[in-house]
Amino acid sequence: MEESLKNKNKALVLEAFDTLFNRRDYAAAERFWSPDYIQHSAHIEPGRDGLFDLVRSAPATLKYEPGLIVAEGDYVIVHGRFSGRGSPVNWIAADILRIKDGILQEHWDVLQDEATEEQSKSKAPMFGTSFPK
Repeated sequence: MEESLKNKNKALVLEAFDTLFNRRDYAAAERFWSPDYIQHSAHIEPGRDGLFDLVRSAPATLKYEPGLIVAEGDYVIVHGRFSGRGSPVNWIAADILRIKDGILQEHWDVLQDEATEEQSKSKAPMFGTSFPK
């Protein structure tokens, strides 16, 4: 039972992020985010409206790519890349979401500029298996 809830929560987060960030279907996205959504990000205004307004103001080229995703209880953490956001560098994000009754209730993030191979002291990409072009 616990494993199926984890898988359900991971699928929910992936579908929600694709709906909002890639497809920009705000009406459909409302079913994923609680009207009482709590936003802990320093980059986003409060609530669901703050998040939706941020995406509305981003360039049409904005793209979200998910990577590693883990779930534990009511929490999901997804490691992903935001590209095409109007900045010369991509953002690598670790998004932490709390889910209750199949709805995203709360969010925290850790964001970092994606390093090029020349900038990376480890010479390992921050996301995926290759450096950005």
